[in-house]
Amino acid sequence: MDKKIEKKRFSRKTLIMIGGAIAFVAIVLYGYTLSLKKTYHADAEKLTISKVAYGDFEDVALLNASVVPLTSVIVSSSEGGTVAEIFTENGASVVKGTPLLRISNANAMLSYTSSQTAATEQINQLRKSRLDLEQNQRVLNQDVLDVENSLRTAARQYHLDSALFAKKVITLQEFNKSSQDYEYYQGKLKIVRQAVKQENQSRRMQLMQIDQSMAQMNESLEMIRKNIENMTIKAPVSGKLSSYDPVTGKSYNSNEMIGKIDVLQGYKLQAGVDEYYINRVKEGQTSTCEFNGKTYNLTVSKVIPEVTAGQFQVEIVFKGAAPEGLRRGLSLQTKLTLSDNSKSLLLAQGQFFQSTGGSWVFVVNNGKATKKNVKIGRKNYLYYEILDGLAKGDEVITSSYDQFNQYDQLEIAK
Repeated sequence: MDKKIEKKRFSRKTLIMIGGAIAFVAIVLYGYTLSLKKTYHADAEKLTISKVAYGDFEDVALLNASVVPLTSVIVSSSEGGTVAEIFTENGASVVKGTPLLRISNANAMLSYTSSQTAATEQINQLRKSRLDLEQNQRVLNQDVLDVENSLRTAARQYHLDSALFAKKVITLQEFNKSSQDYEYYQGKLKIVRQAVKQENQSRRMQLMQIDQSMAQMNESLEMIRKNIENMTIKAPVSGKLSSYDPVTGKSYNSNEMIGKIDVLQGYKLQAGVDEYYINRVKEGQTSTCEFNGKTYNLTVSKVIPEVTAGQFQVEIVFKGAAPEGLRRGLSLQTKLTLSDNSKSLLLAQGQFFQSTGGSWVFVVNNGKATKKNVKIGRKNYLYYEILDGLAKGDEVITSSYDQFNQYDQLEIAK
């Protein structure tokens, strides 16, 4: 007989547990939702409240600039090595050619010495080849003289024998010998002169090649001599040594900076600029600074766009002569003009921007503050430019929102 199989059902206890869990989650979610909308009680004394104003927006950036020489020349060694001797110290005034230090490099010196020896041997060999060619030329010239002399003798004898033969004084055989000798030396002189001509052409080419090779060898020797001399580092220009701290035994790589020489012909300013302005700073923009109670005008001469630690570098030069009394390393606050002034809604800068990114603010009204979306444009050292979301006279909390940025509304207690 078949048995009826009954489906298993959850027990009452299990159903109660499941229901309780669902209720708990719902309560948590509801509480979290309420927490997002609940009011935060803020102490007015701990808040900074700024009023939105309408006025001239000064599109400038304040820079902390350092005074640097108008021109600095890097001191380096063309050959790496270790410091063997130090002849001067940082901050010293030097003239062009003043020895600063001597670098030691045994491998380089061995290479230079070997190259110098090889070049000297080649020069000596070339000189010997030149002497040999000159000696051959003298021998050939002597051969020509000998043949010319023999030809003159044969010619005299031939003319004499011709007269004697005509008078039947000598025999035909004797006359023929004189005639043959005369013809022989005439032909020989032509051959010798042709050989000398060809030899002269060849000699000129060889001497030219020898001279070129000797010039190259002498250039190599001069380069080696200069490389050896360059082991003693000398001041490339006159000026004042800076960033110069060699220590005996310290190693430097080839072309590594050893120091700088500041050419004492004026100063410029160098400043780091927040990367926020990287697309707005251009060469030719103007700036001002104050020194000893006077205002000076400057121009951006160079923008170095590489960003390091959130900043890029600019160089700024004075319009006209730099003020008297400037020294390297002196700090000057510089106001860089980015564009002309314009009328705008202005909101004082504050730490709220770090909390919201400038996308919203807390607007205060009758002791309460509520969130409001805004659109912020440019900024300067004092204000943000408000493009949308606020009106003149609105009061805005501009201090940090870190403690209450998750709330929609604040109750401000005085």
